[in-house]
Amino acid sequence: MTSLPERGESPVPPLDSLRQDSAVTVLAAAAVASSSAGSDRKEDSGSRQPKASILSGVFSPPFAIFEGQQQGSSSPACDARSTKSSSGSYGLSRILRRFVGSGSMWRLLGCGRVLTSSDVWFLGKCYKVSPEEEESGDSESDSGHAAFLEDFSSRIWITYRKGFDAISDSKLTSDVNWGCMVRSSQMLVAQALIFHHLGRSWRKPPEKPYNPDYIGVLHLFGDSEACAFSIHNLLQAGRNYGLAAGSWLGPYAMCRAWQTLIRTNREQADAVDGKENFPMALYVVSGDEDGERGGAPVVCIDVAAQLCSDFNKGPSTWSPILLLVPLVLGLDKINPRYIPLLKETFMFPQSLGILGGKPGTSTYIAGVQDDRALYLDPHEVQMTVDIALDNLEADTSSYHCSVVRALALEQIDPSLAIGFYCRDKGEPL
Repeated sequence: MTSLPERGESPVPPLDSLRQDSAVTVLAAAAVASSSAGSDRKEDSGSRQPKASILSGVFSPPFAIFEGQQQGSSSPACDARSTKSSSGSYGLSRILRRFVGSGSMWRLLGCGRVLTSSDVWFLGKCYKVSPEEEESGDSESDSGHAAFLEDFSSRIWITYRKGFDAISDSKLTSDVNWGCMVRSSQMLVAQALIFHHLGRSWRKPPEKPYNPDYIGVLHLFGDSEACAFSIHNLLQAGRNYGLAAGSWLGPYAMCRAWQTLIRTNREQADAVDGKENFPMALYVVSGDEDGERGGAPVVCIDVAAQLCSDFNKGPSTWSPILLLVPLVLGLDKINPRYIPLLKETFMFPQSLGILGGKPGTSTYIAGVQDDRALYLDPHEVQMTVDIALDNLEADTSSYHCSVVRALALEQIDPSLAIGFYCRDKGEPL
């Protein structure tokens, strides 16, 4: 696989550009309140206050954006990036139009219509879409709707599978009803690999043969022990964090399982031929060894630099890095004061979305519109497929979805994990 896309591709901004964006930092501070609640859930709610905590060395002070965005449930507009404040944070350029429509779920099927006229933020990219524009027949207006659907359907979709080899000694040949968190995490990591190898602007082409890097990414997530990032290998790597076939798990344990798997994969590569399946460093940002209780994540630039140095086997070279930030933003339900900040993370060009969903039901949240999260749903059952590395004519249709589902942000489980892909510490490529 190639390590970087052509310079003509849309670059993914560097890690340094996150330093001035404080929405994630505020969410991290929120986890302090959740941490104290986790240790004593019967504590009076009036006594729980978020403590000021910063993701030192990378993100700006915790409450810089929060204090300026208390009002309403506004959503960042597409032109917000051009109106960054002097502090560098992604400010709000306007209050978006009100939530329109009812129900917690809707679909975009092929030429189906978006139910609101508000902007869509999807993995760091904004799309201006509206029913009125679509009805007008204006090709320029329609391009926002069509472009969003093309982007969405190009993302890697990983779902329940059946018919694979049994997982270790469990005799389970399907992950139906228990593997949604694993599948959601695979989707997030797959997007990071696609962004790294092919760039953010890559779209699934209509013609074959496919790009070898695209086929290579899909191969990594096959359902067998021979595939580096299979459900089999993830469960094996996460045993110390409670992962087991047939059991549901939380975002923190899933992030730690990935950390272990990547480390093991790297050690095995060093022992054999030195070829890496995961061409970037991985940093699980957490201030608590038991992330399910909460705890304010603290990003240390020195730790990130050391991880990159270890990855490159040298003291001075920075490398691309995947940040996974597990958070707990409430007790039984998400604290509404953090919803605007959670939405703002999708404005970051480094955004990889969120592992989250309703309690006990994980999804891969990749975008927002108004007060709804747009997600890819892993709960569809499909037969196992084998994508061989040398088969550039493979049928990859089961790894893509044109159905956009939406969930009210207030219904999201407060235990979640946010992902970011940072290509470089300094100037973007």
